[in-house]
Amino acid sequence: LGVDLSSWRLALNGAEPVDPDAVEAFCAAGAPYGFDTKAAFPVFGMAEATLAVAFPALGAGMEVDVVDRGALERDAVALPIDAGHERARRLAVLGRAVRGFEMRIADRNAGTPLGDRGVGELQLRGPSVTSGYYRNETATDAAFVDGWFRTGDLAYLVDDRLVVCGRLKDVIIVGGRNVFPEDVERAAASADGVRAGNVIAFGSVSRRHRESIVVVAETKSDDPAGVRERIVVRVSDAVGIPPTDVVLVPPGSLPKTSSGKLQRSLCHERYDAGALDPV
Repeated sequence: LGVDLSSWRLALNGAEPVDPDAVEAFCAAGAPYGFDTKAAFPVFGMAEATLAVAFPALGAGMEVDVVDRGALERDAVALPIDAGHERARRLAVLGRAVRGFEMRIADRNAGTPLGDRGVGELQLRGPSVTSGYYRNETATDAAFVDGWFRTGDLAYLVDDRLVVCGRLKDVIIVGGRNVFPEDVERAAASADGVRAGNVIAFGSVSRRHRESIVVVAETKSDDPAGVRERIVVRVSDAVGIPPTDVVLVPPGSLPKTSSGKLQRSLCHERYDAGALDPV
């Protein structure tokens, strides 16, 4: 094709969250054209920090931390585990705080700082962190604790390097487990008939006042019953819990931001209101 990627020095990825499998697939696709895997550069940033927060070492490539999914979900600790283990979860290491910034992980309940591999809320201090939300004192007061900005991200540190697990408000609590919607969405997206990248998962409280997993996915398939069955199997295999409801919708109907990010909260609202349009 005449494509030469050998001069690509830095391929920055600040997705929410960074998917190690997607990065590795990109590197593999680019390798025949000279792309250097060490150019992969997974980072963390947010608008409220304007913008960069954590960067890895330049030229080191992506580092992946493999942890025990069970300990992560039940005990809020990131215990290393063999990559081939059935409970293994792979997470991208996003580097150390950029100059002038401080990061800490706080316990979600007590608010006390945690040590290495303790999973809690990521909090920030730095010269470019917002001082508050415009004309919204309630949101501003809720966003700060002792001068630290509460990001709302569930994360942990390894030797001062950041690893993000997901968004606190999106975590699905089922049977005492903290199930991450990203894991459910990746599993559901791997089912035949599902449009890749067009899946949303969230928790919904049942009539018995128990939270359960709901999957909403786009499909073009003429066999929706088969697609639903395959989604249930894939999700059950991935997280050990089957979704209680699978809603299939036409292509282009999942709510997204102007930048193309899926909107879980809005999808959840539409589900609760019965406003989705199933195929």
